[in-house]
Amino acid sequence: MRLILAASAFAIVTACANTGDVNVPPAEVEFPPPLADQPIVPSAFDLAMGSVDELVEAGNEQAAIMRLQQLVGMQDATDAEKATALMKMADLQGFGGNDVYGAIDSLTELIETYPESDLVPQANELRDTLRGKATSLNTMANDPNRPLTERFEARFELGEHTEAADMMLERNLTPDNAYLLDMYQIGYLCEDETLTGPSYALTDTDGTARTLHFCEFGK
Repeated sequence: MRLILAASAFAIVTACANTGDVNVPPAEVEFPPPLADQPIVPSAFDLAMGSVDELVEAGNEQAAIMRLQQLVGMQDATDAEKATALMKMADLQGFGGNDVYGAIDSLTELIETYPESDLVPQANELRDTLRGKATSLNTMANDPNRPLTERFEARFELGEHTEAADMMLERNLTPDNAYLLDMYQIGYLCEDETLTGPSYALTDTDGTARTLHFCEFGK
């Protein structure tokens, strides 16, 4: 009897010891991907700023400025985002957007509305630069000894678009394509066969040839 029990105990111990020799596949545990591998979802503001860059690259500065104006008015935009939009808008208005006075106003809004913004020192510096530019352009626009085309361009670059348009009509002036494009994008000139008055030949940013008239003529 003792021999039987001893043999049974030995068999059990041997069986337990031999389980270590069995190849048991490791359990598969899924870990979340590291943060660096997780996709970054851009915010609505970032997407909108991306569309602004695309408009600028396509030569549609005026449309980009209008988009930035919408961003400044976004209810869910943070103060930092609005300050960024104002800074971007001022840069476009003052350099290439033909609205120096508008750029100065945008910078003043940034400085006064968001005084804690990190952009304020840069905005102050840029505003000083643009104020000097505005003084020079204003002198040029009001100098009767300068060619009419230069006076028109100076007034238009200041942002006095209505006054510049009046000069076009009163003096029978045809500006360069870049100014016609801005007037088309802003809404002073339209492509409409029913419109009357003087016509202007425009080559659009994509190469399309357009014949434009003042939008208010013939309505």
